[in-house]
Amino acid sequence: MAEAQQQQIQLRIDESRMHTTYANTIRTTSTQDEVVLDFGLNLPIQMPDGKPAMQFNVGSRVVTNWMGAKRLAMSLAQLIQQYETQMGEIRLDRGQGGSPAPQR
Repeated sequence: MAEAQQQQIQLRIDESRMHTTYANTIRTTSTQDEVVLDFGLNLPIQMPDGKPAMQFNVGSRVVTNWMGAKRLAMSLAQLIQQYETQMGEIRLDRGQGGSPAPQR
């Protein structure tokens, strides 16, 4: 059996049009063909009746296909595993505000 030849391709990354934003929450929706990721900020607000509420201000929308979504999920899983190996488990059971403290 002949060995498959591998061709190396140089990857060049152009960040000249990149915009950086902060998001503390994400909303996901999907269709049969695409995954929609809305990144934004959850902000506490007060309703006219004085009751507290949260408002989700969408700052960026990323639309990808299912293969891209799976590659993103795999990449994030690997990144989180590396972080938790070094810093401890990221706990999601926290109160409102502030960052979760890593558990050792």
